Amino acid sequence: MTSITPIINGVAVTVEVPDRVTLADTLRDKLRLTGTHVACEHGVCGACTVIVDGLAVRSCLMLAVQADGAAITTVEGLSKNGKLSALQDAFRRHHALQCGFCTSGILTTMHALLLEEPDAGEHRIREVLSGNLCRCTGYIPIVEAVLEARAAYAQAESGA
Repeated sequence: MTSITPIINGVAVTVEVPDRVTLADTLRDKLRLTGTHVACEHGVCGACTVIVDGLAVRSCLMLAVQADGAAITTVEGLSKNGKLSALQDAFRRHHALQCGFCTSGILTTMHALLLEEPDAGEHRIREVLSGNLCRCTGYIPIVEAVLEARAAYAQAESGA
């Protein structure tokens, strides 16, 4: 067992983990952050995506011990004070989810993209979104929601 202290959704958390357990399993089983979903366990579907030090990462492929000291944002960390983020609200308005299983991974992936590229165009959004598999939506409402949310990210970047 190894003691790690990642900063999860802005809070430093110390947890004991086996050396070979994944970050996804640690988030879900040890820290009860069950918004991170595990599906393929091969890094293909994107359901387990979280943000680690600003980058979208497949948490099923990352060992928890690798996250020691890292800043991690899960889907639970996107909302603030019980209020949905601009991206989450746009998903709600555009009905950009069906069963919701893939949604947390898509939200964290798109959040990471918009933090880095708040003016990302439709082609870029679709390119990055191609790493997240969804069997229910058809992606059009998702792309529309991300396009709408760009304004909030651009505004945050400009400090307005």
